[in-house]
Amino acid sequence: MNIISQEDIKKRIQQIQQHLVDQKADACVISSLVNLYYLNGFIFDGYMYILPDQKPMLFVKRPVYIDSDRVEYIRKPEQLPELLAKHNMAMPKNVLLESDVLSYNSVKRFQKALDKPQMRSISGFMRELRSVKSDDELTQIRKSALSHAKVYKQIPSLYREGMTDLDFQIEIEYVMRKEGSIGTFRAFGENMDIYMGNLLAGDNAQEASPFDFALGGKGIDPLLPLGSANKVLMSGTSIMIDMAGNYTPYMSDMTRTFSVSDLPEEAQRAHQLSIDIHTEIIGFAKQGIACSDVYERTMEMVVDNKMEQYFMGTTQQAKFVGHGLGLEINEPPVFAPRSREILQKNMAIALEPKFVLPGIGAVGIENTYFVTETGLEKVTLCEENIVVLR
Repeated sequence: MNIISQEDIKKRIQQIQQHLVDQKADACVISSLVNLYYLNGFIFDGYMYILPDQKPMLFVKRPVYIDSDRVEYIRKPEQLPELLAKHNMAMPKNVLLESDVLSYNSVKRFQKALDKPQMRSISGFMRELRSVKSDDELTQIRKSALSHAKVYKQIPSLYREGMTDLDFQIEIEYVMRKEGSIGTFRAFGENMDIYMGNLLAGDNAQEASPFDFALGGKGIDPLLPLGSANKVLMSGTSIMIDMAGNYTPYMSDMTRTFSVSDLPEEAQRAHQLSIDIHTEIIGFAKQGIACSDVYERTMEMVVDNKMEQYFMGTTQQAKFVGHGLGLEINEPPVFAPRSREILQKNMAIALEPKFVLPGIGAVGIENTYFVTETGLEKVTLCEENIVVLR
């Protein structure tokens, strides 16, 4: 069943058409799966061709069952001139493409096939458009968050003495799938490989990763250097669990901290600081607030508590404290010192102030929130204190 309303789809296409008019562009081509889903409610291999003043065309390679007078089946972009002529559409002179996902070779083929029009990017506009959610999108994120919390509440029952971090993660992944996890973890950006989430135990949290996530981990193979390292869970260490909230196409994001036996006072203090930062930002961040100001307010609290050397890593410290989410886990806005983005009502965001303590591991929490006119609404509702596994 299509969970995206036709009303939302119509509104989104109209916004793109107005953008084409504003940019004096003749057409845009959408080909990424996430944006095809956003604009159609389903995905296909091919191109969505949007004009400023006509119903879009779908040029489809596969599947073969899409039935519409605005669908044409195509094998390669070189067929576009013939198919445009069939529908009495002029060759475009100015085209917008998704420059963040198309390969150089694909762009050159489009340019040659369409008789060398000027080509610019629509990628930034599409990410901005998706950053503010409709009521239906917020409902899907809320639904995902409920399943997310249901899984996390089962985590203590999955622990067995002598388990490795990988054993533990596999048990969590099994419960996730049983609760309806789609499985795939969509993350925007180049080289952002991840499976179903991240579990970091003990000093593995200090291992730097090449991926642009808050924390890393060694992983079980150099091909995917992230997360669990297949090491036995040790007493006196933390286990930070950041598994995907992908129970609908729209994702929630949540991190919770567990431990094998009680953790030292320093870890308890750092964890409480993370919770206190959330409490502060819930009232501080609202429609109209700059994302850079959220980052700066967070850093003020970290510095005041003399915890900056542990904040967001040790050997490699992330320079952000949160991000937007939706169809992908890292949509705009980003909470970073140089961010120019301003919070808008109905943005969905994740805030993740985390600390890594040598010899102990990572502590802190991450929650998903909706931006309102007066503050943040928390939607990931689950125990926030450190849960001791026994």
